[in-house]
Amino acid sequence: MRTQRAVLLVTFCLLLAAGSVLPGSKDANSEKRPIELQDILEWKSIRQPVLSDDGKWFAYRLSPVEGDGQVIIRSVEGDQEFSFDIGQAPSFRRRFGSPAAVTASLAFSPDSAWAAFTIYPTAAEARKARPGRRPPSGSGGNDNPAARRPAAKLYNKVAVVNLSDGEKAEFEKVRSFSFSGELPGWIALHKYAAENQGRGDEAWKGSDLLLYQLGKGTAQNIGNVSQYAFNKPGSWLAWTVDAQGKDGNGVQLRNMESGSVQVLDSAQAEYRSLSWTEAGDGLAALKGVKHEDFEDPLYSLLAFKDFGRATPFTVEFDPSQHEGFPQGLTISPNRRPNWNQELKYVLFGIHQAEKKKKKEAKEKKGEAQKGSEQSESGDKSIQARPVKGEKAKPGDPADKSIKGRPAVDKERRAAQGKPPGGKEKEPVKPDLVIWHWQDERMQSQQQVQERRDKNFSFLSVYHVDEQRFVRLADDSLREVSADPKHRWAVGRDPSPYQRMGTLDGRRYADLYAVDIGSGQRRLAVEKARWSFGSSPHGMRLLFYEDGHFHVYEMESGKRINLTKNVPSSFVDTEDDHNVVRPPTRPHGFSSDGNWVLLSDNWDIWKVPVGEGKAVNLTANGKKDSIRYQRRYRLDPDEEGTDLSKPLYWRSYGEWTKKGGIARIIDGKPGTELLLWDDATFPALIQARDAETFVLSRGTFADYPDFHSADQELQPLRRLTAANPQQEEFRWSSGSRLIDYTGDKGDRLQAALHLPADYEPGKRYPTIVYIYERLSQRLNQYSSPSANGFNKSVYTSQGYAVLEPDIAYQVDDPGMSSVWCVLPALEAAIESGVVDREKVGLHGHSWGGYQTSFLITQTKAFSAAVAGAPLTNMISMYSSIYWNTGSANQPIFESSQGRFTGGYWEVPEAYTRNSPVYFADQVETPLIILHNDKDGAVDWNQGIEYFNTLRRLEKPVVMLQYEGENHGLRKPENRKDYTLRMKAFFDHYLKGSPAPEWLQKGVPHLDLEEHLEDRAKKIEKKEGE
Repeated sequence: MRTQRAVLLVTFCLLLAAGSVLPGSKDANSEKRPIELQDILEWKSIRQPVLSDDGKWFAYRLSPVEGDGQVIIRSVEGDQEFSFDIGQAPSFRRRFGSPAAVTASLAFSPDSAWAAFTIYPTAAEARKARPGRRPPSGSGGNDNPAARRPAAKLYNKVAVVNLSDGEKAEFEKVRSFSFSGELPGWIALHKYAAENQGRGDEAWKGSDLLLYQLGKGTAQNIGNVSQYAFNKPGSWLAWTVDAQGKDGNGVQLRNMESGSVQVLDSAQAEYRSLSWTEAGDGLAALKGVKHEDFEDPLYSLLAFKDFGRATPFTVEFDPSQHEGFPQGLTISPNRRPNWNQELKYVLFGIHQAEKKKKKEAKEKKGEAQKGSEQSESGDKSIQARPVKGEKAKPGDPADKSIKGRPAVDKERRAAQGKPPGGKEKEPVKPDLVIWHWQDERMQSQQQVQERRDKNFSFLSVYHVDEQRFVRLADDSLREVSADPKHRWAVGRDPSPYQRMGTLDGRRYADLYAVDIGSGQRRLAVEKARWSFGSSPHGMRLLFYEDGHFHVYEMESGKRINLTKNVPSSFVDTEDDHNVVRPPTRPHGFSSDGNWVLLSDNWDIWKVPVGEGKAVNLTANGKKDSIRYQRRYRLDPDEEGTDLSKPLYWRSYGEWTKKGGIARIIDGKPGTELLLWDDATFPALIQARDAETFVLSRGTFADYPDFHSADQELQPLRRLTAANPQQEEFRWSSGSRLIDYTGDKGDRLQAALHLPADYEPGKRYPTIVYIYERLSQRLNQYSSPSANGFNKSVYTSQGYAVLEPDIAYQVDDPGMSSVWCVLPALEAAIESGVVDREKVGLHGHSWGGYQTSFLITQTKAFSAAVAGAPLTNMISMYSSIYWNTGSANQPIFESSQGRFTGGYWEVPEAYTRNSPVYFADQVETPLIILHNDKDGAVDWNQGIEYFNTLRRLEKPVVMLQYEGENHGLRKPENRKDYTLRMKAFFDHYLKGSPAPEWLQKGVPHLDLEEHLEDRAKKIEKKEGE
C-alpha cells in the first residue's frame, strides 16, 4: 500500500512537470506553487463541531484527507486552546454498544467543565495491522501465502479533558462513552469485550463498564455490561448484564446521586434494547429466553417506573401467557420498546417466530440411522469380521480405519441413497431465483431488502393498567408509526399501488388514522402521493393533493384545505421532472400544531390550521429574488417550530448567488437579513444555555471556518483556521457569474472559476464540469480532493473551470444538455477567459451521461471524461439499479430520466437521447470510467459505448476499477483515477506528452511488471 501511494505521488509530480510549474520553482507571476497530490492528502476539514452548553467552549475534529487528525478545543471568547492527537478517524461515525446509549466521539459534559473524545489507531498502526502483508524478509515465510500475518486487532481509546487546565486522562480499549445526561460529574466508559468470549450459543457479550467520577478521579468497574444508558436528566444509569453462562444476567439500575444499585430483573436470559422515556421516568427492555423448539430466543417485554420507591413498579408481558396474542408470533428483538409519555402503555414490535425442525423428526431420523447401522453390522455378505489376532488389510471391509474403509463404505451407502457418514442424503437444490411479473417488488429488490424484511415487526401496544394487548399493525396494514407522546398512530398502506409504483415511479399509499388505545383504524387519505407527518401533538396529519396542502384531523376525521385562500401557489413549477404539479418543500408544523410553515420556492408562509389568515413572514423573497431555503435547527430536541423564538433562515440570491442568514422574530412578518455576502453559511449552532452562536462562513477562496457571534450574528470572531497552508499554493483568482440564454429560451447562469494567476486578456484551457444546475456553486469553497476532478486543484494548475446550469425539457434529457451547455460555453468564451481550442468536458453518473451524449452532438470539446455514464437509454430503462434492487423504469419516468413513458411509447425520444446511436459522430478523445460492481448504472452501459466507439475506431479508453461501485471508495483507486484524468487533460489541453498507457494501453500480462517497476522508482525517489 505504501509503495503504491509512493508510485502515485512521483507519477503525479512527473505529470505536473510537463504542464505547470514544478514544486519549489518560481513563476514570473508568483512564488506560490500548484497543489500536488501530497498536498491534497494533507488538506484538512472540520468535522463534528460541538459547542458547550454554556457557550464558552468550542470543539471540533480536524482531519486530513489521509492521515492522523486532531481534536481542537478552544475558548469562544478568549484565546485559550488545547490540541490533542486522535489518530486516523474513520470517514464515517461508527457507533458501538447499545443503540440506547448516548454514544459520541466528541462531547462536552453538561456543566461544560469537561470534554471527552475518541482516540483512534494511527494511520501507521492501521497500515501495519492490515491483513495479507508478508512477514519481514528472512522470516522464512515470504513465499508462503499461508504464512502471511492476519489482521491485527486494533482498539480505540477515550480521552477526558479537564477544561480548567487542559489536563488529559486516557482510558485504553474503550469502544463508547457517555456523559451522565444533564447531571454533571460522571462519565461512563464502555470497554471492548475480550476476544475469547465463546462462539454461537455459548458466547457472552458483556464487558467492563467504567463509571468514572469527574473531578475526583475515582472509578467503579461494573462487569459484564452489554448495553447501558443514562436517562436524560442523568439521575439514573441502567445497564444489562450478559455474563458467561448467563449467570447473573439481568437489568440493573444505579441511582447516580446516592450510588445505590437495584436489580430490576434477573434470570438465565438475554436482555437487550434498553429504552428511557424522554423525561427519564420510565425504562423498557426486552428479555429473551432460549426455547428448544425455536431458532431464536422468545422475548417478553419488561417495563419499569416509579424509581423513587423502594421497589420500582415492574411489569412483564410474556406473550406465551396471554390468550389474545396472535398465534405463531412473538415479540421482536428488532424494535426497541417505548413507554408512552404518560407511562400508560408500551409500544413494541411482534414478528413470526421461526421454529426449528421438529424434534420428533430428528429422533426418528436418528433411530432409522441407528437401525440401518445395526443392519449393516449384521450383514455378513457386506461386512466381515477379521480373524482374532489378525490385522485387517487396508481396503478390506473389516478395516474400520479411516484410510482403509472409504471405497467400499461409499459404494454401499451410495446404493442405499446415503452419503458417507451415515446421515440421510440431503437433496441438492438448484440455484434458482424465480422472477414473476406480478411480484409487488422485483426479486432483486427483495434480495437487497432481505435484512429489512427479516427484521420487520408489526407495531403493537401493551396497556399496563388494563393488562391489555392491542395489535396496531397486521398484514392488511403493515406500516404503522407512532410517537410515544401521541394518542394516534399513522398507518401507511402502499400495497394497492406498490407494483405499479415500482414500474412508473408514482408511489402512492392509503393513509390511516390508528387509535392506539383500541387499535381501530380509519381511512384518512386515499391514494396519497405526498405526506409530511404528524403535528407535534399527533392530532393532525399534513399532506398534499391537487395543488394544495391539507391537514387531516385525527379525532374528527375532518380534512382542511390549508392553501386554497393563500395568495400564492405551492406547486413547484420549477421542478422539470415528469411529475404533475409536485409540491414545494414544506417546513412543517409549529410546536403547538396550530400553524404550518410552507414555502412557495421564495417566501415562507405561516398558514393557520383553523381560523385566521395566512401570513407571508419573509415578504421580500419573490420580489427581490431571494430564496429562503431552510431553517437552521438550533435545538436538536425541538418538536415543531417554536414561533415564539427567533427563527434563523438560510437565504440565497437566485441571480446574484449571494448567501446569507435571515431572522424572523416572534413569528411576525418582516425579515432581518443579518448576513448577506458573496459567501455561503453552511452551519449555525447555538449554545443550549446561552445566547452564544457559532457559524461557518466560506467563499470560493476561504474554507468555511467557524466564527463566534451573538444573537445578531455580529461581530464575527474567527475561531478556526483549518488550512493556513493554503497561502502557500496557487488558488483561483476569482469566480465570475455568466448570464446566458439557453437555446429553448431559458434564463440561465454559469459559474466561471478563474485559473490561478489569471491575467486579463489571456485565454486559458478550461474544464466544463456538468451535472444539472451548478451555478449556485459560484461562492462555494471546494476542498482539494483526490477522486478524479476537483475545481480547486484544476484552477491551481492553470485551468479555468465552467459549471453551467441545465434546464430540462421532458423527453429530451440529452438534447437539453446540448441546448444549455453549448450556449454557456459560448458565453464563457466571449468573456475572454476560455480558449476555444482547449476545452475539456467532464461529468459523473448523470453528468457522465450528459458528457457521453454531448460529444456526439458537437466538436467543441478537445477531450472528455465520462464517469459511470448512461449510454443507451433503451437498454438502461429496463435494467436494474442494483444498489436498491429496483428497476430503472421509475427513474426514467418519474425522476431524473424525464421521459413521459417507456421506449415503446416514445421510441424517438429514447433513440435521439442515446449516445450509442450517434457514436459515429464522436471526434472527441474520451475516457470512460466504469466499474464492474456499479450498482447505479450497470457497467454494461460503459462497455456498450466503449465497444461501439472501438468498432468505429474512435479514440477511447475505459478505466475499470475492480470491485468498485458507482463511485470510488478505495484511496488507492481514487488517487490513481485523479492522476490518469489529469494526465489525459494535460495532454489534450496543454500539449503535455501522453503517458504510454494512454498511447498504447497496458497488456494484461505486463500489468504487474509495470506496477512493480513504478514501485521501484518511487522507493528510489523516497530514499533521496
